[in-house]
Amino acid sequence: MPSLFRKKDIVNDLLHEQTLNRTLGAKDLIIMGVGVIVGSGIFITPGIIAANYAGPGVILTYLLAALVCIGAAFCYSEFSSTIPLAGSAYTYSYSVYGEIVAWIVGWSLISEYLFAASSTAVSWSAYFRNLLAGFGINLPKALQSAPGTAGNTGGRFDLIAFIIVLIATVLLLQGLNESMKVNTIMVYVKIFVILLFVAVTIFYVKPKNYNPFLPFGVGGIGRGAAVAFYAFLGFDVVSSASEEVKNPKRNMPIGIIASLLIVAVLYGLVSLVLVGAVNYKQLNVADPVSHALNLLNLNWISGIVSLGAIMGMTTVLLVVIYGGTRLIFSLSRDGLLPKKFNHLSKQGVPVSSTFLVGLVAATVAAVVPIDKITELVNIGTLLAFSVTSVGVIFLRHSKNTKGLKPAFKVPFYPVFPLISFAACVYLMTQLQSFTWKMYAIWTAIGLVIYFGYSFRHSNEK
Repeated sequence: MPSLFRKKDIVNDLLHEQTLNRTLGAKDLIIMGVGVIVGSGIFITPGIIAANYAGPGVILTYLLAALVCIGAAFCYSEFSSTIPLAGSAYTYSYSVYGEIVAWIVGWSLISEYLFAASSTAVSWSAYFRNLLAGFGINLPKALQSAPGTAGNTGGRFDLIAFIIVLIATVLLLQGLNESMKVNTIMVYVKIFVILLFVAVTIFYVKPKNYNPFLPFGVGGIGRGAAVAFYAFLGFDVVSSASEEVKNPKRNMPIGIIASLLIVAVLYGLVSLVLVGAVNYKQLNVADPVSHALNLLNLNWISGIVSLGAIMGMTTVLLVVIYGGTRLIFSLSRDGLLPKKFNHLSKQGVPVSSTFLVGLVAATVAAVVPIDKITELVNIGTLLAFSVTSVGVIFLRHSKNTKGLKPAFKVPFYPVFPLISFAACVYLMTQLQSFTWKMYAIWTAIGLVIYFGYSFRHSNEK
């Protein structure tokens, strides 16, 4: 059916866009990249990966994930410099593939935002409980975690995770705008916490903890990288700034690669010291950094780390909920979701989409184990990255974008986009069967909505 692949009129949309000033240099991009990427991932994933996939070889999973992200980021850069419109992978897909692919990508990205909010809330809860424990305050086991959570067999409902998502949702409903100044402070707090952990814990490293280095075999690196990928989410924000970059052909690759490498080094240091100080089998928890410090009887340092992690993850939680609501707003504005989802309050907030994202994210955080949630985040994101990577080839030959000249082009075309596509697909194949089943259900729900509503109400019909 041809109309399933109807495309956005990109040229017409661009005519209404304001030209941006090129003011950003390589240094600006690096600061932006490190600030966005260093989020809740490093406080969540190293323990899960070490305990379940890679053992002491967890550092290799972060390096592999970083390489995959670099490839995808190059492809995002060409798209964003050619089509400087909001919507990221959803808009790119709409312009080169057509509506049905754009819907699947957009629907997948909604799952990324939803489950990223949920996983952040679960980790926030774990670090907050650790902080409370320092004051002798402990919740009943049934209210500490979701059913099936490793290390807590009595968990039934993560009350703190549920509440913190609702609080963040209420704040966003009031029109809370994220402050760049506050965000920058939070970035420094997170980096300080990471370096403090490394500086203190390195003295407790025992060489015997690195043996065996890959207890799950070489295959564990790929499976672990599929989870480690979560810790690098957000780099596409750097790519989306390409229209504001001076000399983008030089500065874009420097900004992307340098920021990802800096983050990879930070993550590598944390994971290397973490598994060196504590046996990897003890790290399958939602708060591996503070948990390791407690095992080492460094409770006062654990309290500082927990407080810093909580502060940093609070801004992450607000950002991902905000991002999810704005994506739903964009889909609604394009006619693919009911109009009520793009209705704005007096404060300029899309109330219905904010409430929906908050309620679903809170429920998932309360009843699904964190290791399952992180994989659900990754599968939707990897799909978007793979579609965007191979989409560069379609972009250069699409009649819909003919005449649009990118400020940045992916090097070694078409080999680089194809390698990036293959790497993303490979990581997707490393995810657990549970993740694929849940993603299949999620996609099926999305297709029902598309054919039941979106197809008939699209602005492009």
